[in-house]
Amino acid sequence: MHTMIPRVIATPAARELVDRLRTAHGSIYFYQSHGCCEGSTPMCFAPGEMPLTADDRQLGDIDGVPFHASRAQCEYLGGTQITLDVAPGDAGTFSLEDGTGRHFVVRLRLWTDEEAAVLSSQSLQPSTAPHPPG
Repeated sequence: MHTMIPRVIATPAARELVDRLRTAHGSIYFYQSHGCCEGSTPMCFAPGEMPLTADDRQLGDIDGVPFHASRAQCEYLGGTQITLDVAPGDAGTFSLEDGTGRHFVVRLRLWTDEEAAVLSSQSLQPSTAPHPPG
């Protein structure tokens, strides 16, 4: 039996900002926007702000906060582990951290051959839509 390998991890700075946003907004989730390289942005939303579709997949979670991406984006990112991090400055997006003076970014690391072999047997499940609190 192989250990589950996390597809998404976070730096301490990202985890701290996630905790602050969860305290301020309650239930939250991430969606990795489309694009490539610097065009892809992790966006943080409260339930109901951006509906998930049947084409979206949950890649993992950060301290219980789901991290989603489209099936196409999952295929594009399939050979990498995502590390959620923060960078200085506002990104000017609709993400919940906008206005805090920091914004979320992702860093990508290629899987080793051994990790890729284990992950090939771990399929991604369709996302379930987060519901507004209440």
